[in-house]
Amino acid sequence: MGGAVYLSTILGAWIADRLLGAERVLFFSAIVIVIGHVTLALLPGFVGVGVGLVLVAIGSGGLKATATSVVGTLYSPDDTRRDGGFSLFYLGINLGGFLGPLLTGLLQSTLGFHWGFGLAAVGMTAGLVQYSFGRRGLPKEAGAVPNPLPRRGYPLVGGIAAAALVLIVVLVLVGVIRADNLALVVIITVIAATIAYFTVILSSQRVTPVERSRVWAFVPLFLTSVAFWSLYQQQFTVLTVYSDKRLNRDLFGWEMPVSWVQSINPVFIIVLSGVFAWLWTRLGDRQPSTPVKFALGAIIMGGAFLLFLPFAGGGENSTPMLAIIGILFAFTVAELLLSPVGLSVTTKLAPQAFHTQMVALFFLSVSLGTALAGQLATFYDPTNEVPYFLTLGLIAAAVGVALLLAAKPVLRLMKGVR
Repeated sequence: MGGAVYLSTILGAWIADRLLGAERVLFFSAIVIVIGHVTLALLPGFVGVGVGLVLVAIGSGGLKATATSVVGTLYSPDDTRRDGGFSLFYLGINLGGFLGPLLTGLLQSTLGFHWGFGLAAVGMTAGLVQYSFGRRGLPKEAGAVPNPLPRRGYPLVGGIAAAALVLIVVLVLVGVIRADNLALVVIITVIAATIAYFTVILSSQRVTPVERSRVWAFVPLFLTSVAFWSLYQQQFTVLTVYSDKRLNRDLFGWEMPVSWVQSINPVFIIVLSGVFAWLWTRLGDRQPSTPVKFALGAIIMGGAFLLFLPFAGGGENSTPMLAIIGILFAFTVAELLLSPVGLSVTTKLAPQAFHTQMVALFFLSVSLGTALAGQLATFYDPTNEVPYFLTLGLIAAAVGVALLLAAKPVLRLMKGVR
């Protein structure tokens, strides 16, 4: 499901830049998501689940990059409020991500999963109706097609898409792509797609020398983002195991479910997103540059892993809840220094002809980091935790320090973008 979303992000971004424009793809993708949830709510059995999930994956992928691209059109390139605006945008995403599962999960547990998906469809429809009124006020750039595909190229593109689909089906049928090697397949696919995308953008004649320099500046930010997400996403793997084995979840005689630990981070995001938005807006030109923010995000993320060390190797229920809350607070600060800032800077560094596709590249860093997190988690040993937390924490911090030292050269490549 996650892999399909990220692959759809690439497809949606390409359609936005070459065929329809970001705003139209955003609108149509939202409609596809609504149809997917309606399908999950109404159609019984495997058909409903299969068709519904595919529609939601395709729609979500099309919505991710285009929504970011559209938000980017609301600010001029030199507007110091941009990072603050993206922090508020990030707040909205996480507020929905926090409340949505609670409400749909309540209906699913009491009335059945069809009702949960039905509520999701109602909520998505309400948002779509509200957006349909507000979309008229968006800048013209939001709906522009920056690099239109000539009609003579339609058959070739259609043939390539069909061939790719057939290849994937064949690889699944012959057993090359399997459930047990899916993470590795995703890593290889994303690395190949990333190299291909950077090559296409950097070699394109539609990219000016200034834009090409900015794309080169995006490379170290991309790599830092991969390192960050490869640790951050382990809150859903290693931290879950750790919380089950080590965390004292007893609250006045009541044992908190392990799954609730994952709700701590969204709460911090909701609380702190507004603080960061205010901070960046208040600082204006005095705020740290994007490379510095990225570097600090990676350093703090590495530091969060090092905070596990005093409690590593302890017995059952040996880690106090306050320690995990503090570690997840560090997770959140690191995330807010890198993720919304990354969305913001990508829209500033993107060449005009590849505006939305560049945003998809940032999401590829999230995809690659997530896949690496899954692979790294296989090395976690609850009986010998110190080497794991120490090694990954130091590597992430080292990546951040390296970017911090290279901040000025990267800024020169960014050609006026901060």
